[in-house]
Amino acid sequence: MLLPDLKRVRGWWVLPMLGGLSALGFAPLGWWPLTLIGFALLLQSVFVSASWKQALGRGWLFGLGHFIVGLNWIAGAFQFQEEMPTWFGWIAVVLLSLYLALYPGLVALAASRLGQGWRLGFVFFFAGFWLVAEWLRAVLFTGFGWNPLGVIAVDIAGAARLVGTYGLGALVILAAGAVWLLARRDPRAATGAALLPLLALAYGLGDPIGDDPTKLARQPLVHIVQPNIGQQDKWRTDYAAQNFQRLARLSGRPQAEPRLIFWPEAAVPDYLEDEAWARDRIAALIGPRDLLMTGGVAIIWGKDDRALAARNSLFVLDSRGQLRGRYDKAHLVPYGEYLPMRPILSAIGLSRLVPGDFDFWPGPGPRSIDLPGFGRMGGQICYEVIFSGHVVDAAHRPDFLFNPSNDAWFGSWGPPQHLAQARLRAIEEAMPILRSTPTGISAVIDGHGHVVKSLAFHAAASIDARLPLSQPPSPFARYGNSLAFALASILLLAAIALRWWKR
Repeated sequence: MLLPDLKRVRGWWVLPMLGGLSALGFAPLGWWPLTLIGFALLLQSVFVSASWKQALGRGWLFGLGHFIVGLNWIAGAFQFQEEMPTWFGWIAVVLLSLYLALYPGLVALAASRLGQGWRLGFVFFFAGFWLVAEWLRAVLFTGFGWNPLGVIAVDIAGAARLVGTYGLGALVILAAGAVWLLARRDPRAATGAALLPLLALAYGLGDPIGDDPTKLARQPLVHIVQPNIGQQDKWRTDYAAQNFQRLARLSGRPQAEPRLIFWPEAAVPDYLEDEAWARDRIAALIGPRDLLMTGGVAIIWGKDDRALAARNSLFVLDSRGQLRGRYDKAHLVPYGEYLPMRPILSAIGLSRLVPGDFDFWPGPGPRSIDLPGFGRMGGQICYEVIFSGHVVDAAHRPDFLFNPSNDAWFGSWGPPQHLAQARLRAIEEAMPILRSTPTGISAVIDGHGHVVKSLAFHAAASIDARLPLSQPPSPFARYGNSLAFALASILLLAAIALRWWKR
């Protein structure tokens, strides 16, 4: 056997280290072989566990290291507010990881109890339960589905069109299981574990490299602005004029051909619905047939004309300063855009990270906005785009998604991870996605998940491109995560059948 036995792990720190190693497969590093090795060692450790408590503990410790390393960027958000000390950011990362690690722990517990004594069946159990656990992580307690395991394979993730992101994660577990079984010198079982990942790889490699150039030339012209406005300068009133001038300059001059112009999340501090002058100064920047999409804030007014709350919104403006549509962010960030249990937590000195006097309220969910002359657009603001199966209004399927975001909070690790997850949504939904962010990474993503154009970190620049073609709805776009659950059922039934056959 080529892997260490791990029957008696005397140092509790070994498994968090393996979990941290496995997280190096995520962006920006992309060292996916280390992810496979880390999970192969986790499978070995759990398989030889002497009790259910040991299996649960080993899975939880692995998950703790996995999430602390993968989510380290969250600590950076605490540098841009004054209510709480910056060191509390690392406390937040650890506290969140303590909770998220329960999911790998429960997967390890279930797989170890049901897959005892039969290695291939154990791998199938682990992969099937992992799929379900990742889905639960994305839906329970408002959900936090950041860095699903399948995102390490985004460059060859065509199978996500069939089984989605969570199914892709199960395929990664099967690949790690094949590595483990090969190390255990069990080539027949390794072949069984590797079969589905290899088929998925072949399917993904069959994706077209790009859109048909002839058809692409007839697509609308898009102009994406990245103003490089840092979070430390975003809300300063003495920088407001300078920030707007930078947006204006990068928006370019009106062209003979109509354009779609995209600004980032919360690009303007003005209340566009209530302030005509703010709409007019934006309208003056664009051509007569252009439309401009920008993030901003919508105020919710009470009966006595008092502001009750706000919405994080995406506005569509035309050259006459008229609003042609609005999308309100539905999946808000707890502790970021609102403070849960506000009376209690505010009393002990906690606050939300986004500045403002009152909380944001969520919108109703995905909806499409008609853009006359350009087609139909769907909106997903910031981290909403990470939620597999919840980004498109299926009844009014858009031609593309716009994902305005503010990744300036999240250092050098968060933005590339965010981009990778947006690419998975493009693959799943067979739909192009446009991203505009203040400091990067802004990008044009085609319906196959390829980054057609992008802007570097901290570059004040813009992108001119043709809107990529929307593809016919994929199986995932039609049936959603029911296909992922079908894969989980197949894996679990196969594991049960192997166990029955052995007996």
